[in-house]
Amino acid sequence: MADDTPPDDSKLTRTKSRWAELGKFLTGQQSRREDDRLPPGQHLVRNWPVLDLGQTPNVPGHVWRLDIGGLVAQPQTWSLDALMRQPQVGILSDIHCVTSWSRYDNHWDGVSTHHLMDVADVKAEARFVILTANDGYTTNMAIEDFASPQALLAHSWEGQPLTLEHGGPIRLVVPHLYFWKSPKWLRRIEFAERDHLGFWEVRGYHNHADPWKEERYS
Repeated sequence: MADDTPPDDSKLTRTKSRWAELGKFLTGQQSRREDDRLPPGQHLVRNWPVLDLGQTPNVPGHVWRLDIGGLVAQPQTWSLDALMRQPQVGILSDIHCVTSWSRYDNHWDGVSTHHLMDVADVKAEARFVILTANDGYTTNMAIEDFASPQALLAHSWEGQPLTLEHGGPIRLVVPHLYFWKSPKWLRRIEFAERDHLGFWEVRGYHNHADPWKEERYS
């Protein structure tokens, strides 16, 4: 179930925080040719590596809830059934992880972030989105990134329900940013006027996270 205190002293956390200090994986190559598909410093994988904070919250679909609040005129609490009753979209996108792996051609099914914003009636003064997961993980982004055309709340990958290890029952997918900005086990979406740095952002990771600009670290 929900845990608001993610481990901040795990081996992975210490290692990745050290990467930020050292600038690991940085190449300094920020140009992009029109035919480029692989961002600088990335390598292709065929599998889908599993990365988390050392906790795998098991929230069954029948008890999962998503709270949508902050600067919205219509706060929402969606069950999984309610989410599945929303208009569904399918997206094909690549994954780019800050740890340097990329995976091409991932098929996702879910609910677009545009639709979620319409239902919640996001207020004009909202400029940022703060995301919280069931393991206590948080991340943040500008509302323009959250509302990008390919962003969605995903419940399926490659035609099958998301597995627990990959964030099931629901995770966010924002393909144009490094994948730490696409939290697993999503529990809350808050629209805010001011930015609030998330778990990795306060540990030296870039606040925007564009793979093509190699925005790995701040």
